[in-house]
Amino acid sequence: MNIDKITIRRASLDLITPFTTSFSTQTNRDFLIVEATSGTTTGYGECGAFAFPYYSEEYTSGCELVLIEHLVPLLVGTVIGHPREIRDIFAPIKRNTMAKSAVEGAIWDLWAKLEGVSLANAVGGTKSTVDVGLSVGIKESESELVDFVSAAVDEGFSRIKVKIKPGSDLSFIRAVRTEHPEVPLMADANSAYTLADTEHLRRLDELDLMMIEQPLAHDDIVDHRHLQQVLHTPICLDESIHSLADTRQAIELGSCRIINIKIGRVGGISEAKDIEQLCRNEGLDVWCGGMLESGIGRAHNLAIASLPGFTLPGDTAPSARYWKRDVITPEVTMDRGRIDVPQGPGIGFDIDAAQLEAITTSGRSFEADNR
Repeated sequence: MNIDKITIRRASLDLITPFTTSFSTQTNRDFLIVEATSGTTTGYGECGAFAFPYYSEEYTSGCELVLIEHLVPLLVGTVIGHPREIRDIFAPIKRNTMAKSAVEGAIWDLWAKLEGVSLANAVGGTKSTVDVGLSVGIKESESELVDFVSAAVDEGFSRIKVKIKPGSDLSFIRAVRTEHPEVPLMADANSAYTLADTEHLRRLDELDLMMIEQPLAHDDIVDHRHLQQVLHTPICLDESIHSLADTRQAIELGSCRIINIKIGRVGGISEAKDIEQLCRNEGLDVWCGGMLESGIGRAHNLAIASLPGFTLPGDTAPSARYWKRDVITPEVTMDRGRIDVPQGPGIGFDIDAAQLEAITTSGRSFEADNR
C-alpha cells in the first residue's frame, strides 16, 4: 500500500465525570488522532498520551512534535507491505512509544480495510466478545466509592479496578470488599508507593484482590520482584513495561504475575502481539489497559483484547461512560459485562466526521508530493 497522506489532528473532549488517580485529576482529554490514507481509503490511530507527562515522559504536545518532525516524514510517500514493517522503520527513534503507536495503529487500520478484514482478524484475534471491567478513580470518601462501585456492579461490569494512593487505600478497598465480597476486584496504585510501604501493602492480602497494579516506581522492575516475594496478592506491571524486552526481564526476575498491555505504552500493536505471545507461552495472564481513549483508540483495544492470551477483563468500558458524544458510530456499548468485537473492515466502526471536525483544535497534513 502506498502511504499517500498522513494527517495529524489535535482534539479535545470533556469527560462526563472527572477521573482521579494518584498523580492527577482529569476533566478533559487533549489528544491526537492520526489518519493514514492510501488512495481513497483512510485508517485511524490514536495517541494515548495525556496533556502532561504524569503517566510517562510522553505528553500530547511532545508527541505532536515527534510525529511532525520525525515519524511522519519516515512514512509518507513510502510503500508498506505489512504494518509490522513500521516497527523496523521507527527503530532509530528511541522510545516515544505512544507517538509511534498512533501512526502504527492508523497503518494497521488502513491495511485491514484494504484487505477487507476486521482489525481483530488482522491481528490474529480469536474472540467474538471480550469481558470488560471498569476503572474507578479515587473518590472523596469510602461511601462515595462504594456507591459508585455498586452502580457499576449493577450494570454488569466483569471486574472493578479501584485507583488508590496513600491515605485512600486500605479502608477504601475494604469498604468495597465488605459491600461486595464476591466481585472481582483489583487496586491500581500508579506508582504511589515504595518498598518502605511493604508492610502496609501486605495488608491488601486480606482483601482477596485479583491483583495490585504498579505499586512501585514507574520505571522499576527489580523492587517489584522483592515486593512480589512477600505479597500473596499478584502484582501486575503497567508503567514498567514498554517492550518485549521489559516483559522478558520482568518474567525472568519474578517481578509480577500479570501484565497490563497498553498498545500505546508498548509502541503499537506489533509489540503488543509479541508480548501477548510471550506471556501466553510463560503462563502469565494479560489484560488490555486503557488511557481514557476516544472510540478510535477503544476500537484498537477491543481488537487486541480478542487475542487468546488476554484472559482477564480489560479497561474497555463503553463510550457513554466517558463522552457525551464519541467520534465513532455506533458507539461502543456493553451487554452485561461483555462487548462485541467489531467484525467490519478495519476498526469496524464508522467515523463521526462531524463530531471529529467539531472537536479538532488544530491539524496538519503531509502528502507524498510536499514533504
